[in-house]
Amino acid sequence: MGFFETQVRLTHPSRINLHPVEATCLADTAALMLCIPEHVAMQLQLETLHRREITLADGSRKSVPYVGPVKVEFANRACYSGALVLGDRILLGAVPMEDMDLVVHPATRRIVPNPASPNIATAVVKRVSPMAA
Repeated sequence: MGFFETQVRLTHPSRINLHPVEATCLADTAALMLCIPEHVAMQLQLETLHRREITLADGSRKSVPYVGPVKVEFANRACYSGALVLGDRILLGAVPMEDMDLVVHPATRRIVPNPASPNIATAVVKRVSPMAA
């Protein structure tokens, strides 16, 4: 569906004395991960857990730090995620959006909590049946 600007709040879940980062981010339904600039990782004192090799939109590859944990808050929703340290602005990908049960409102082109469950995030979980003998 594309990308949209929206507001998020990022915090370090185990360092509650640090000020949160509240910022306009780029929400991109074609991207998967949460990406944050280096200055945000430093402000939240996020630890590098390891490095990840990523493929950029132009097909090039590079190695970037993977940091965490990060608490992501949007409206009345929240999730915990790792983040790739990359770029100059926060990028909210499909994985954290799905985790918070957010959807794109087509008429307004805005990210919103799922109207089918406005008060609490829902998730689809499927039970895997044991294989028949």
